Order: sequence, then structure tokens, then C-alpha cells
Amino acid sequence: MFFSQEPVLSQCPVSEEIEFGTDELQELLSFFQSPTKQLSSNESQELFPLFQSRDSVDPNSCSEGSNGAVYTDNERQLRRKESNRKSARRCRWRKKRHLQNLTYQVNRLKMDNQELKIGLGLVLHQSHVILADNQRLRSESIALSARLSGLNQMILCAMQSPY
Repeated sequence: MFFSQEPVLSQCPVSEEIEFGTDELQELLSFFQSPTKQLSSNESQELFPLFQSRDSVDPNSCSEGSNGAVYTDNERQLRRKESNRKSARRCRWRKKRHLQNLTYQVNRLKMDNQELKIGLGLVLHQSHVILADNQRLRSESIALSARLSGLNQMILCAMQSPY
């Protein structure tokens, strides 16, 4: 069994405004114990002395809007629907904000991509200009080498022949 007779000290602060009825306590405890063992009203009061039983509370003593008010099934259903509406509204807002962030990111990445394409185009253009200059300089080097070779041959011929 999960339960002992000793009270359990919790690190979480317990609000004195929260009130659970005996049935609610047993329903909560049923998640933690075997299905054959049910706590009596006295056992639940011993285990959870901070929580008052609704059976001992005068229904006329609760003021309207207090946290200890007893709600009918219809009121509980309406509160649940309103809670679901608020949750759905928050979910739609988060989804919309996420979509806006993604749209902003897409636009920023498109601009970055465009800038990179422009930069790549400039580098490619410079590369073609440099390759053309390199080819021109090679051709010029070959022409100058041939001219130098011709001049060297003329000098050799001039040195070998007497005047």
C-alpha cells in the first residue's frame, strides 16, 4: 500500500481556501491505491486534516464567488467550456505568433539569400575578369618569350659573324 498512518509533510504550501469533499478526496486517492481499498470519511480526515469535508460545511455559509462554492454539473460544464474557450484562444494566439515569427524568419532568410546571390554574382564576375586577364597575360608572356628568343638568336648570329 502507498499510505501509512503517519502524516506526510509537503514542501508545497497548501492554501486553506481549498476544500475537498469526502467523495472528491476518495476519488483523488483512488488513483494512488488499489481498487479494493476505499477510505472512510474518518480516515480521509485523519490523513488530510487541512481539508474540510463539505459534508460538515453549511451550504448557506458560502458566499457567492467564494472558492468554496459548490457547483452544479451544469455550472461545472459551463466553467469547463469557458476554460476550454480561453485555452483555445491562447493556443490560437500562440500559433499566430509562431506563424508570424516563421514568416519573419522566412523573409529575413530570403533577403540573406538574395544578398548571398548578389555577392556570388560579383565574385563570379571578378573571377571571369581575372581569368581573362590571366589568359591575356599568358598570351603576352608567350609572345614576349618568342620575341626574346628571336633577339637572342640575332645577338648570337651577330657575335659569330665578323663585320
